[in-house]
Amino acid sequence: MNLKQLFCKLMFIAIFILISISTFSLKAQLFRDSILKNEEKTIYMNEVIVTGTRSEAVVRNLPMSVSIITDKQILERQSQSVIPLLNELVPGLFITGRGIMGYGISTGAAGTMKMRGIGGNPTTGVLILIDGEPQFMGLMGHPIADLYQSVIADRIEVVRGPASALYGSNAMGGVINIITSKFYKDTVQQNFHFGYGSYSTLESSASNHFHKNRITGKFAISYNRTDGHRENMDFDQISGYAKLGYRLDRYWSVSTNANISHFNASNPGTVDQPIVDNDSHVKRGWINASVENRYRYTSGALSFFYNWGNHIINDGYNMGGQPLDYLFHSNDKMSGITFSQSAILMPNNKITFGFDYQKFGGKAWNKYNDGNKKSIIDTTLYEIAGYADMRQDFGLLATVDIGIRLDNHSKTGSQWIPQVGLSFHLPKNIEAKTIVGKGFRNPTIRELFMFTPQNPNLLPEEVMNYEFSVSQNMVEKNLFYDVAVFYLEGKNMIQTVISNGRPINVNTGKIKNFGFESVITYQINSIWSANVNYSWLDMKYPVTGAPKQKVFAGFDYSKKKLKFSSGIQYVHRLYSSLNPVKKENFTLLNARTTYQLGKFTQLFLTGENLLNCSYEINAGYPMPKATFLIGCNVHF
Repeated sequence: MNLKQLFCKLMFIAIFILISISTFSLKAQLFRDSILKNEEKTIYMNEVIVTGTRSEAVVRNLPMSVSIITDKQILERQSQSVIPLLNELVPGLFITGRGIMGYGISTGAAGTMKMRGIGGNPTTGVLILIDGEPQFMGLMGHPIADLYQSVIADRIEVVRGPASALYGSNAMGGVINIITSKFYKDTVQQNFHFGYGSYSTLESSASNHFHKNRITGKFAISYNRTDGHRENMDFDQISGYAKLGYRLDRYWSVSTNANISHFNASNPGTVDQPIVDNDSHVKRGWINASVENRYRYTSGALSFFYNWGNHIINDGYNMGGQPLDYLFHSNDKMSGITFSQSAILMPNNKITFGFDYQKFGGKAWNKYNDGNKKSIIDTTLYEIAGYADMRQDFGLLATVDIGIRLDNHSKTGSQWIPQVGLSFHLPKNIEAKTIVGKGFRNPTIRELFMFTPQNPNLLPEEVMNYEFSVSQNMVEKNLFYDVAVFYLEGKNMIQTVISNGRPINVNTGKIKNFGFESVITYQINSIWSANVNYSWLDMKYPVTGAPKQKVFAGFDYSKKKLKFSSGIQYVHRLYSSLNPVKKENFTLLNARTTYQLGKFTQLFLTGENLLNCSYEINAGYPMPKATFLIGCNVHF
């Protein structure tokens, strides 16, 4: 028996014994008191999340590693996209870039996401959620980085590590849940943001949010553009967002969100092999509606979601070549239902049951200049799953979390996804946690049926995660730290190989990743604060876009009307290409300052890559040198 098997068996035996003891020893008359204690802990910690359990939970009770980005951090970043903030503040996560603004799609695109070395290219192993609902293209199976705008985000919760027991396919590497704005007291507020800087870069947005009695709403529009730091690398985007909510009574509420975005992105090709007319025109939208209930001993939600996209892509041609006589077109869509209900059935216990259904697909074709069309794909698949998660507190000492999911895919069939975690709550606010869980990813329609490497016989990718972490919240010293060690082992990774003289997708890849992550935040005094995070990743089978080391150190200064923040990030041994092998090391220094000019107006100045570093994240695509943006925010 190897070490991993022994570890798993010991975990299951320990949890079984603890649950058995708890079942026979807990007394019913303690029910009400235990509930009140749990509520007091929640209020004290003030770190309630929903991503880790699909129901509200205190971070200290969860066995997985979670990073939380607050609304204050999002606002102070002065960025229209949430991605730069995630790159800085979430250890173990790296998202590729290609320029000052815009990530693009298809050839030359960036925005691929790797969590602890898992994610794929394009990203199919890190799941993006908006208010708990999945966001990815119905045909290609990956998210589009340009859609995640700061103007819609209230906070962001990131699960670092597999979360498939709760969220299914694509959560193999982790989950990024963007939670939209929520308001709890009567208010009406308008916000305007405008910035202009290097390479004729323009950022602009306007929003209105209100909360009156039982009605909550937010409306926002944004427009962003840039010429890019290279010729033929321009980008422009316009987006609109709306949210409405209504509280029916003390226990029930309904809400709906909608967003539509259109962007144009150009790809100039690599420096050595420029491309002409490689342009993308993308229109995407999403909408969801939910009904929520929140009682003292039970809570849950029923949600409906739908997202869609229209893409027109000119693949371009090499310098000196001939323009293509066709354009690639695709229409994709994804719709579904999610339901979850949590209940406290006995003292110190909470159980969540859930059901997920999603249907995804679309069609793609080449449209020629003479008006003829050649179909590439026209199909739809579905996925249906049920899951349960049980969390048991043993007084103030420990918490056990057990999750199980049965997932059925219309093409690849059914599989069970287990997860087991244990958290010890030690003196002086020390938390020691361990978790063992399975992650998986079903092959996408693109991998199964589209283009030359297609293979309809692909199996799901699988990964096992073993993790141990320790954290401490030293309240009296305004200091918090978190340290995690993990080991990931995966099989059936989908790779493109040459067989019988042609490329084909096969389940031949493996994952053996070992790593270390740490976070430290320190409120030095009322004026100064500091935060540091570090991640180290060792991959037996390297992938692009996942650095061996990433460290970020930042500080914030705030006094009266002036705020200043700066951060330095070092990235070591990032594979920008595997064939041929190219590795990058680089250091980035960024800074932001704001000044409150009167009651309603705030001026800001941001600088990126202030060390003027030369580096590439995607091979052949040099990143911009030092860039600046100046502007103002108006709130009233």
